[in-house]
Amino acid sequence: MPVSDSPKTASTFTNDALGNDDATALAERIRSRDVSVTELIQAAIDRLHKAEPLVHSVVAERYEQMLKAAAKLDAEDSLADAPFFTGVPTFIKDNTDVAGMPTGQGSEAIPAGHPVKHTSPFAQQLLAQGFLCLGKSTMPEFGFNASTEPAHDAPSRNPWNLAYSTGASSGGSAALVASGAVPIAHANDGGGSIRIPAACCGLVGLKPSRGRVIDNDAAKSLPINIVSDGVVTRSVRDTANFIYQAERYYRNPKLPAVGKVEGAPEKRLRIGLVLDSINGHKTDEMTRNTVEATARKLEAQGHSIEPVATPVNSSFPDDFAMYWALLAFGMKLNGRKLAHPDFDKRRVDGLTQGLDRMFRRGFWKMPAVLWRLRRARFEYARAMTDFDAVLTPVLGHTTPRLGHLSPNVPFDTLFDRLTRYANFTPLANVTGTPAISVPMALTPENLPVSVQLMGKHGDERTLLQLAFALESEYSLW
Repeated sequence: MPVSDSPKTASTFTNDALGNDDATALAERIRSRDVSVTELIQAAIDRLHKAEPLVHSVVAERYEQMLKAAAKLDAEDSLADAPFFTGVPTFIKDNTDVAGMPTGQGSEAIPAGHPVKHTSPFAQQLLAQGFLCLGKSTMPEFGFNASTEPAHDAPSRNPWNLAYSTGASSGGSAALVASGAVPIAHANDGGGSIRIPAACCGLVGLKPSRGRVIDNDAAKSLPINIVSDGVVTRSVRDTANFIYQAERYYRNPKLPAVGKVEGAPEKRLRIGLVLDSINGHKTDEMTRNTVEATARKLEAQGHSIEPVATPVNSSFPDDFAMYWALLAFGMKLNGRKLAHPDFDKRRVDGLTQGLDRMFRRGFWKMPAVLWRLRRARFEYARAMTDFDAVLTPVLGHTTPRLGHLSPNVPFDTLFDRLTRYANFTPLANVTGTPAISVPMALTPENLPVSVQLMGKHGDERTLLQLAFALESEYSLW
């Protein structure tokens, strides 16, 4: 993103220790002692002080603690054998526990300021790579919305254009990375919450296959585990290296190894093309044109592109909506057990309230809904037999202005807007398959437009290779 003094944008890139480097370059510079960890952490803190008043994406910080951790790393004789990302600054999303910090899940229903005692399993896997966590990033309540606009607090703003949404539910992380404050940040995805903010903020966002990384406790308790954890980054290689390092900490024996991915695919691939959502809403012109242009780029690289129907039953949008409502009902009913002993269900926002009412009206449908959703992964697998990947939009239309998806919008209007917007991402969550968001254009309003590549279960490798190929054709950074 070009550096700008305009109040319409929020770019902190400057000639400091962080420079324009991605996380991989910073990790290499730290190991070679080209830069000290303290210099990097201090540069990140300085950038955060500049970015935060504009993007509002930090919900809790521990800057002084990380400066002390950085000093200890700098005192080490050698970092040659240290974890790959040692000393690289990051943030962890506010629905994931880190010992000594509060977990608020973007909700006023959870009392503020109560630090947790334990670090969640996935956060351990992430931090084992050597990252220094500077704090927790903002999110909408319980991750239910597609825009980071908590009802009780200021919205997180898109660094490319501050009048617009940063996406969700990992919107705070995406804004921090896109603004240049940190090079990489934690995200997780239960219906698009890695890919949507990545798309809005011009980042790379990979939702891994179900089981690729360690599940957090909340994911294990779901009737269908739709949640995957990962990161948002400014480069494909950062995402690829994150997955490679995560596998070195924990490798699921039920999945093929991703391994180290460093470039474009060497063989010709067969790629399906989907332009419109199964729910009947037409994709807007800018998004559609971007996907079609991307298809032409892939075709020019030697791959075969073939239009295909969305590989899922026509009831899928309604079924996913009911599952989404079930999660809201469960949180409102069991918040004291799931979130905090003093959880106050009277303080949940309008979206959570509306989803809860939706579930109560249609709860009797759930046995059939769950049966069909569980079958979706088999239907998807059959449809993918002859394809290596499928190219789709990430979203039904370009990034909306702040307020369009506010939880204060009347529920029926908000729900309709959400189904027109976040209509391509949920399929990968239900089927457990990997999917990646890659930026490929800019709108006249200076907002990124991204495409989605979906793959076969366990085949993140092909998606990362295709993402490398697209990055070689177009890059915002």
